[in-house]
Amino acid sequence: MKLLRVGMSGFEKPALLDEQGALRDLSGVIGDVCGQWLLPEVLERLQALNPEMLPVLPADQLRVGPCVGQVGKLICIGLNYSDHAAETGAAAPDEPVIFGKWTSAITGPYDEVHIPRGSTHTDWEVELGVVIGQSGRYIEEDNALAHVAGYCVVNDISEREYQMRRGGTWDKGKGCDTFAPIGPWLVTADEVPDPQQLSIWLEVDGKRYQDDTTANMIFKVPYLISYVSQFMSLQPGDIIATGTPPGVGLGQKPPVFLQPGQIMQLGVQGLGEQRLTVVSTPLTGG
Repeated sequence: MKLLRVGMSGFEKPALLDEQGALRDLSGVIGDVCGQWLLPEVLERLQALNPEMLPVLPADQLRVGPCVGQVGKLICIGLNYSDHAAETGAAAPDEPVIFGKWTSAITGPYDEVHIPRGSTHTDWEVELGVVIGQSGRYIEEDNALAHVAGYCVVNDISEREYQMRRGGTWDKGKGCDTFAPIGPWLVTADEVPDPQQLSIWLEVDGKRYQDDTTANMIFKVPYLISYVSQFMSLQPGDIIATGTPPGVGLGQKPPVFLQPGQIMQLGVQGLGEQRLTVVSTPLTGG
């Protein structure tokens, strides 16, 4: 299944994308695409539905929001492709690098991305997102994929100066508002038999910068789930962003960073594509 959320920001309703590309209203069946509604028994019930019995939504009139609502934790993995580590001047890690993005950074797959005030080093990072559907702590690697509700596209937008030169941890450069577009869809795990065999790519103004496969991750999805669960419980609706391949702006020679008016397009095989317009944050107001 391809699950999504449509409507104005803060007022999204759950929907299903059927095989003909029509949006079907799920609001009479589940409360949202989030938390308790991602438990295995709920997804099984959704799988049993006949989509043709659900109301059709006017897709051309509705904003597509983040594909998961009320996210508890957005957990990110750094330097998980060796070529990306090399292009940033870092060594490939011996253990996964974990950091967080604030949930206020989450936005939709076609929304505007705001360059922070004074920023000159805003960068892109396409990633495979893993959406948790079953709680767990100290999860065994062999059983890790049983905890996955599905997968989605994540853009781990990053302000490199804030991340690397402003002191402290990476979080200053990772959690700015609009720095975590997710979606368009949550594709349930049954449609992604092997998360390590997906092409992944990103373009800015039609120029392809990132073009790789999730097969090249240093730490694979089951290991990441198991590893992260040693340090925190994982709960339904949590998202793990699994790292970005090479081709980020920082790694270009010379480095290239996002400018107002540019368009980012990015995708992961089978999970849909994002199209994001870059704009400046106003110098006054909120």
